[in-house]
Amino acid sequence: MYEQWIIALLVAPLVIAFESFALRGTKNRTVCTAFHITGLILMLFFSVQVISGVLEKGSISAFNNWVYVDSLSAIFLGLIAVVGSLAGVYSIGYMNTELEEGHIDFKTYAHYHGFLHLFFFTMIVSVITNNLILMWVAIEATTLSSAFLVGTYKQKTSLEAAWKYIIICSVGVAFGLYGTLLTFANANGVLADPSQAIFWSAVNQQATGLNPMLMYIAFAFVLIGFGTKCGLFPMHTWLSDAHSEAPSPVSAILSAVLLNCAMLVVLRYYTLVSKAVGAEFPQTLMLIFGLLSVLVAALFIIVQFDIKRLLAYSSIENMGLISFAFGLGGPIGVFAGLLHTINHSLAKTLLFCASGNILLKYKTRDMNQVRGLWRVAPVSAVLFAGGALALGGIPPFNVFVSEFSVVVAGITAGKIWLVILCLILLTIVLAGLALMLLKTVLGKQPDNVEAGEVSKVSLAAMAILLLLMFVMGIHIAEPILQLLKSAVGIVLGSEHVSFGDMLVLPWQSLAK
Repeated sequence: MYEQWIIALLVAPLVIAFESFALRGTKNRTVCTAFHITGLILMLFFSVQVISGVLEKGSISAFNNWVYVDSLSAIFLGLIAVVGSLAGVYSIGYMNTELEEGHIDFKTYAHYHGFLHLFFFTMIVSVITNNLILMWVAIEATTLSSAFLVGTYKQKTSLEAAWKYIIICSVGVAFGLYGTLLTFANANGVLADPSQAIFWSAVNQQATGLNPMLMYIAFAFVLIGFGTKCGLFPMHTWLSDAHSEAPSPVSAILSAVLLNCAMLVVLRYYTLVSKAVGAEFPQTLMLIFGLLSVLVAALFIIVQFDIKRLLAYSSIENMGLISFAFGLGGPIGVFAGLLHTINHSLAKTLLFCASGNILLKYKTRDMNQVRGLWRVAPVSAVLFAGGALALGGIPPFNVFVSEFSVVVAGITAGKIWLVILCLILLTIVLAGLALMLLKTVLGKQPDNVEAGEVSKVSLAAMAILLLLMFVMGIHIAEPILQLLKSAVGIVLGSEHVSFGDMLVLPWQSLAK
């Protein structure tokens, strides 16, 4: 039964992509948009069916073990479906405006939708595959499909960003291939059936027997390789260019979904290495790379005047914080990292979409030229301000809960000084976000900018994102909590994990 849902989940975005490419010569925008909406609905529906199966059975294996969906991958599949769908809905109004204003032609419009759904397909494969090699191939494929989206406008800066994205990520992910091959070769000599050494679930069962020295080297390659795609320092340089030059809905998906797909692969190897050599080595590396990423991003954010580049550096900061949480280790640290993955995705999608509205109204990303947003587009201003404050960790929004969990994890792990340093850096980030709001939302409306919202459909998608952030800040739904707790056990390699007396919220304990 679930195998059929998985087939449908994989086939739907491919069909929509090919149909969109086929429409490039028709100039029928209505049909293209209809296919796009259909694809988003199908992706969301089929993903929910698969995730429901995971909640019911614990994990789903299909196609002779080539597909394996457990609670960990279900979280990331849910992000692709929910965040991808909302960003896709937002892109309807955004791309239609770009087409009407002549910034793109219909051929580019059709190609945009085709590559967008192809991008969804590659990300879905990367999170549900159980094959170590296919896992690497899917991550590499996300680069190729999304590079065309980054270069949508065909301007010199966007094409340069696309090439930089391809080159840096391809070179970086090549290191991930070395780590993958080392792990496969290691498992090949350990498993009774060498043909199973290509499957993560099979290797995970025998991970304690893997050669420790090879796994030390393999994880270093994996973290450098897939960390490049996560945007971790020092392999982060592609991210600020690609995110700022891509269409705003694409920027949202790159930041909120793609980076997480690469982080999932890192977590898969984190589990294997922890069993083979102990948790101290992978935790130390993730602590170092995570904290350095937060440090570098914070320093760039506070001096940045390009709205989308500021948000791109914020993505580096948040992926660093996620890595830092996993580096703290323990049930609380892993829980905090996974929860922050969800929370950051919602917040960053909203902010990149809001920056798209600003760009459409003001024709610039420069904060020094954007003034009086609350007069020009009051609804967009409220959503933009709400998203920025939430991203900065202001309660009662969701990011506060996950950042609080990171602090608790650090105190529990006895790394208080690292937590204090991290909090100082997060304060700098909050100052940068507050400065962005002061410059853009307040002030006098420019004479050359007409008042009025861009698209009601786009605003609806953004409002849903802000609502989800508020809800996640005051109550984590039981299915999400169940997936999170099970995923913590998967990462730590234990079926039963204890959270002690740690409270997610004043009235909700993980110890239940």
